[in-house]
Amino acid sequence: MGGGGFTMQERTPALDRFVLALTGRAVPRICFLPTASGDPRDQVTRFYERFGAWPCEPTTVSLFHLGRDRIDPVEHLLAQDAIYIGGGSMRNMLAVWREHGVDRAMREAWEHGVVLAGLSAGAMCWFEGGISKSGGVPEPAAGLGLVPGSLLVHLDGEPERLPVYRSAVLTGTLPPGLAADDGAAVLYAGTELAECVASRLGARVLRLSLDGSGGLREQELPVRPLPGADGRGPQRAESHGVSELRALRAGRRRWE
Repeated sequence: MGGGGFTMQERTPALDRFVLALTGRAVPRICFLPTASGDPRDQVTRFYERFGAWPCEPTTVSLFHLGRDRIDPVEHLLAQDAIYIGGGSMRNMLAVWREHGVDRAMREAWEHGVVLAGLSAGAMCWFEGGISKSGGVPEPAAGLGLVPGSLLVHLDGEPERLPVYRSAVLTGTLPPGLAADDGAAVLYAGTELAECVASRLGARVLRLSLDGSGGLREQELPVRPLPGADGRGPQRAESHGVSELRALRAGRRRWE
């Protein structure tokens, strides 16, 4: 997801319902990891408020509180039907995942057909890379590389990311890829793009590729509005860049 869902307090639950539907199970097990934002309590609360009312088995894993929760994160994640990753600092998140073996668990879960979902940092992480604001300004950052190519998030919500993305693709710092508005999402089946969907009308997904002569080609892809898609514009209560910066600062305080 370029942005949206319960962590951004989106008005429609269309994207979150879509994640559950992809599992194909009547009562799927879904686990939320808010690692990228430092495991804030408000995100966990909003997760249970949304998913707790639906036929599913929602759980969370807090890698910052394993001593308190006494849970084996790898074992728990591999038992899920869907794993949902929140936004925040992708660099910090992946560093913590590696320390606990979660990066390897995600690959194993993906290979066994578990639905992997997320927004912002939780969307870019599956790709070879994206444009992160983990350091306060937009810059290229590496992901897990499960899905080929790169992903730009918050295309409309944080337009300052796009020029950096264009430059990174042109110079070869990042491979060509996709750019998604808040409320837009890309669905991959294995390593192939299956379709683009959206929780609000007008949300876009762009494909950026090299044109063979050293230039850049941008193509708008078809996007299917999900049932219950919102016809109004995106919320602007707080830019996600602000929340990412707050998450970064919170993460720094945790490690001090």
